[in-house]
Amino acid sequence: MAFDLEKVRNIGISAHIDSGKTTLTERILFYTNKIHAIHDVRGKDGVGAKMDSMELEKERGITIQSAATYCDWKDYHINIIDTPGHVDFTVEVERALRVLDGAVLVLCGVAGVQSQSITVDRQMKRYNVPRVAFINKLDRSGADPWNVTGQLRKKLAHNAVMMQIPIGVEDNHNGVVDLITMKAHYFDGDNGENIRTEEIPAELLDKANEDREVMLDAVSMFSDELMEAMLEETVTEDMIRTAVRAGTLSLELTPVFMGSAYKNKGVQLLLDAVLAFLPEPREVPNQALDLDNNEEPFDIDVNEDKPLVALAFKLEEGKYGQLTYVRIYQGRLAKGETIYNMRNNQKIKVGRLCRMHSDEMEDITKASAGDIIALFGVDCASGDTFTDGTLNATMTSMFIPEPVIKMSIKPVDTKSQQNLGKALNRFTKEDPTFRTYLDKESNQTIICGMGELHLEVYIERMKREYKCEVDVGKPQVAYRETVRQRADFNYLHKKQTGGSGQFGRVVGFMEPIEDGGEDFEFDWKVTGGNIPTEFKSAIEKGFAMSMDKGRLIGFPVTGIRFVVEDGNSHAVDSSDMAFMAAARGAFRQGYPKAKPVILEPVMTLAVEGPAEHQGQVIRTINQRRGMIAGSTEESGFARIEAEIPLSEMFGYSTVLRSATQGTCEFTMEFKKYAPVPGDVATALKAQFESKLKVEDDDE
Repeated sequence: MAFDLEKVRNIGISAHIDSGKTTLTERILFYTNKIHAIHDVRGKDGVGAKMDSMELEKERGITIQSAATYCDWKDYHINIIDTPGHVDFTVEVERALRVLDGAVLVLCGVAGVQSQSITVDRQMKRYNVPRVAFINKLDRSGADPWNVTGQLRKKLAHNAVMMQIPIGVEDNHNGVVDLITMKAHYFDGDNGENIRTEEIPAELLDKANEDREVMLDAVSMFSDELMEAMLEETVTEDMIRTAVRAGTLSLELTPVFMGSAYKNKGVQLLLDAVLAFLPEPREVPNQALDLDNNEEPFDIDVNEDKPLVALAFKLEEGKYGQLTYVRIYQGRLAKGETIYNMRNNQKIKVGRLCRMHSDEMEDITKASAGDIIALFGVDCASGDTFTDGTLNATMTSMFIPEPVIKMSIKPVDTKSQQNLGKALNRFTKEDPTFRTYLDKESNQTIICGMGELHLEVYIERMKREYKCEVDVGKPQVAYRETVRQRADFNYLHKKQTGGSGQFGRVVGFMEPIEDGGEDFEFDWKVTGGNIPTEFKSAIEKGFAMSMDKGRLIGFPVTGIRFVVEDGNSHAVDSSDMAFMAAARGAFRQGYPKAKPVILEPVMTLAVEGPAEHQGQVIRTINQRRGMIAGSTEESGFARIEAEIPLSEMFGYSTVLRSATQGTCEFTMEFKKYAPVPGDVATALKAQFESKLKVEDDDE
């Protein structure tokens, strides 16, 4: 089925937790006739929202995996990805935005711009994704779309412009006034499916005219024709729409729409806005890297007659094999064709092509540029590029944040031991932020992730999907070590064991790299040939290997520049191995003199809930070495922001729940590494030394 590209939209729905993304997607599917009954996210009917297909998502009432679907609205084909709001699953948002052309930023009409709204917005900016905003939950007590639009301008620096105003808010929210057409829209029927259009109520007319003037002033900046028409008072609806579209596509304007997805108001008009203002695939510039020309970037032409370029952006392991979500950027793909994986040059035959509707698959025979589809039974990794073999190119990679938390896991019996490997293999393949390794010293299996909830969900999935029961060790924070001052080294590695020996001497210094620099830098300033340049890479490798494990608490070392100024070599006994050993010795010699310190991950914490609990929340933060960064209070709703060490956050959800009678929620995101206080450093060193002593005794 080929689509006219002008009538294709690839959009994502992103927001803070509990802003109503999945509820909004459910209504979109209902109005576009993809589903025939509406189910709630935390519904009592046991069905749950269509896009939350995983049992765990239905139970917890949260989205864990991004889910893809598609629908048709007014002869347009829309591919939709519903993404999680929880920061622990941020990679799901990251990879969805990597392949989407436009997005809907959903905001709660009461809480407005929240911590995860800021994260999602930053991700959209990273991939230059044009977006429209939808202010949801206008039926809730305290809803104020003018205030939320103001927050979009202040907190996210958006040129946010209201395209609608509400007809009443809270219990009186009955519909919206469209400021382009200057008509009032009401949503009748059991599920708001019948749109009734009338004249604007008399009591709202002055406010509507005032807000329309503000809107016209803002959007006329993107159209000279509209600006002239305003002076001559000959403005047409098409002129306004053209100007809004130009502003949105240039990322310089965010049109704001509103309603209540739960109460079935405003969703169809949002769909109209997606068609009118978000880009079609050809309007979004995309680049690939030419592997035959030193990875030189080149522009991709969204044309089905060009050679195939497609990106695998998400993997899912189902009962019948691996499902690979693919965005086709160029060319076409048909069932039975042969494609090539550019990462390993593996030849793959396309056995099955499908369109995804959450967890349902619809088989198709072909797809072309601009489409998002799924391949079945293809062995690949997330981020792989496919071509038809005539083009040696790869898509630019996506940003993958580093994990900040670790846990040890141990299978409880032999059956679980067998299944654990399968589970870990699958999860690490699916999710680049979930990592695992075997700790050589403790012989424990370690899993790493973005937060407690992230790892909790995977442990629960091991039990459910793989019947794998595991014992979980205490979460381990990913500490780092670094140095605070310059230290010189002058180290000679000399070993004679009969026959040719080992000889290498390195002289120089190590110093801290300023914040924001690289983790490791190496400068070669040897003159006069005292050390032949052939040993330069061996010395660099020796220093890099030394940084794998610090000498304070055994964690990786970061932020050091090594400068080698002089040294000596031996005509016979010098070798790569000798100079690698000399570099490691120089590190051991200089590191204690460079004032080494332990760094810990510090998180940005945002707690939200009723203002009456503000005092208790601040107390829980202060008890955990947290620094309050600011707090706001509006309509009885408080938001407290703080910086807090990750090591103090384990079990915080339980503490917060009991301190606030379960009315507050929090989100947490990695911000930076910072030195630990002296007493914490002493405790960590003592713990490390006792661990070494136990290992020595065991030997």
